[in-house]
Amino acid sequence: MPEITHQGMTWTVATGTNLLDALNGAGLNVPHSCRAGSCHVCLVRCLDGEPDDAHPEALDPARRLEGWRLACQCSVSENLSVAVFDPAREGLPAHVQGLDWLSEYVLRLRLIPERPLRYHAGQHVLLWSANGLARPYSLASIPFDERWLEFHIDCARPGAFSNVARSLAKGDQLMLGQLHAGALRYDPDWQSRPLLLMAAGTGLAPLWGVLREALRQGHEGPIRLIHVCHSHSYLQAALADLAEQHANLSVEMIVREQLAGRLQALRVTSRHELALICGGSDFVDACSKRMFLAGLPRGQILGDAFITRQVEG
Repeated sequence: MPEITHQGMTWTVATGTNLLDALNGAGLNVPHSCRAGSCHVCLVRCLDGEPDDAHPEALDPARRLEGWRLACQCSVSENLSVAVFDPAREGLPAHVQGLDWLSEYVLRLRLIPERPLRYHAGQHVLLWSANGLARPYSLASIPFDERWLEFHIDCARPGAFSNVARSLAKGDQLMLGQLHAGALRYDPDWQSRPLLLMAAGTGLAPLWGVLREALRQGHEGPIRLIHVCHSHSYLQAALADLAEQHANLSVEMIVREQLAGRLQALRVTSRHELALICGGSDFVDACSKRMFLAGLPRGQILGDAFITRQVEG
């Protein structure tokens, strides 16, 4: 039976045991959420030995060369020596620069990192609280134009991290963990192509960044943005201002009860159109299916599904 060593503690596990389960079974409390290799919360570093990795492409090559692995995607087949991600040692400190409520339930959090973070619009980053809670959040800010990092935190339902966010004050410190690129982005080669941006709830956050990045780069094609919300968009005024400034941008707000009917009526404007979709997994799946049936190739449908379950750890 293979052995796992962590900071001087060694124990045996059955061959094929999931690495995340093996670590947490030994009491290490490695945080986790999606268990699909998407959230990057369960990072561990392999110091000696190599686990079997079911999805090596989920982590960028540079991180893999440093020994990092996503524990949820790995199984143990030989002796391993590992170190779990330590935000105090390997994270990037960031301080709260601003806190304000965009609606009754959506908190806008702005952080200033101690050193610049190189990122692209649409990416997400892991936030660590002072008491060791971790949660991935999409960046709503855009690089170069804004010195802060902006996040839109849904506080409608009780949650470990959203409860921490409610209690934050200006100057408080959080740690930034792994920066991760999902499907959402803006490519300068898309300048003349129609864009369809579809968001539900705070799925608008990364698309708010992507939209402004597209406009900042002088996007020439038409842009349609559809925001599905409970009653009104928490960025309604800001979106209206952008639409007034840019003739190629149209904005539509839809209450959740109208989504099914609106999807049935949704049409592709061009075979070159690109659809960028963000929200809960059911929303992303429904919108992606509709756009495919409407005629868009799968390669032109880019979707990121939010993780709705709280990170455990």
